[in-house]
Formats: sequence, C-alpha cells, structure tokens
Amino acid sequence: KTQTVDFTWAAPLHKGEKRYASYRVEEPKVLIPVFPGTNCDRDVAQACELAGLTPEYVWWSEEKLTDYDGIVIPGGFSYGDYLRAGAIASITPIIDGIRQLVKEEKPVLGICNGAQILGEIGLVPGIFITNETPKFNCEWSRLKVATNRTPFTKAFKKDQIIDLPIAHAEGRFYTEDIDLLKDQDQIVLQFEGKNPNGSMEAITSVCDESGLVCAMMPHPERACEEIFGSDDGLNFFKG
Repeated sequence: KTQTVDFTWAAPLHKGEKRYASYRVEEPKVLIPVFPGTNCDRDVAQACELAGLTPEYVWWSEEKLTDYDGIVIPGGFSYGDYLRAGAIASITPIIDGIRQLVKEEKPVLGICNGAQILGEIGLVPGIFITNETPKFNCEWSRLKVATNRTPFTKAFKKDQIIDLPIAHAEGRFYTEDIDLLKDQDQIVLQFEGKNPNGSMEAITSVCDESGLVCAMMPHPERACEEIFGSDDGLNFFKG
C-alpha cells in the first residue's frame, strides 16, 4: 500500500514567525468489482473508508484497470450462483484486468462470493463447494489466524483468535494438495472449535504462494465496528 505526499514549504515572513508545511495525502485507491447479484459492495466500501482507503466501484464489463493500489472482490450471489457460485463471474471481462493487477503485485482480497471467484479462476488453491449440510449458514464464527504473512492478516499475531460472521451455502473448502498448502504457509484462517460447513481441516481462507492474493469465506466488512459485535474485520482492510 502506498501513499503519495506533496509538501509545500512556506518561508517565514518575519523574524520569529512560524509557518507550517501544507501537504496533500493521496489515499490508496481500491477497486471493488461489481457483478449482477453482488450485494456486499457498499459494506466493503464502508470498511475501506474506515481504514483510510478510497473505494471505487467498477462494473464487470470493464477490462482495462489502471491506477489501483488493490482489489477487494465483495460477496453476494453473482449471476444468481447459476452453474455454481462464481462460475459465470469468472469468465467476465473484468477478470482479465484483475489478472493483470495480480501480475503487477497488487494485493487482492476475495470475500465469500469473491473467494469463490478467485478459486474458479485459479488465483488461489482449492475450491469452495456446497456445505456439508446443504443449507445457507449465517452465524458468528471463532477463527484462528493461521498465518500473518499476508497484507490482510499482518496486523494479527499468528494463532490469534478473532470473531467474524459467515454467510454462505457453498463455503466448504476442498483441495487435493493439503500438504503443499501447509508446507507453503498458504492456510490463512481456520475455524476454531466448531467447523460449521465441514471444510477440510476447518480451513476457511487461503492465499496464493506470494500471500498477496487471499480468499476468505468470512465477512470482515461486517465486523469493522464494535457496535456490530466485533471490530476484528477492520484489520483486513488496514493492511
């Protein structure tokens, strides 16, 4: 995350007079992709603003994405979850732009449906499939921070326990390369205690090898202020 600061110094007009520098800080600009059926975009924008970021909504049909410092793909039910969650969104024009920003090493966070989309396009390992008990699951969950090497979890201590809500019907994590994920420190969050959807080894968030692309099923944007029951989610946006 970068900040551009312009300084303008003013010399004293009289002996002993104090004059201060004026400056302009350009807040990091975050891209929020919007698909038909996205419904968490405003919550994500609010969380970005609370973290000192400048969010910008971009429609699914845009392909050329420039001047963004990061991406947050919000939750919802893109294209009504037809075929499977994230499948249709994964072949829209904006995906090519997102891939290009990943090549430029811009951080990417996919939340819930955003996580499913990242799995569909192969930017994170594994996939998120129908819950072990096939119903929509909406509840608060205790989570363990399995790694803090990502930009989104660096404010936490490793193995720290946090509280975030979940809301999904297709959030059960599965991979055929679990040992590789462990060896490469790509497991980001795990359910602590109760495993509400039957995810493999209680995994509910993973990252790519670099740690810059992170997919998570819990909703940090819904836990950014104490009035909602927890502000643990705000750190995911401050990173």
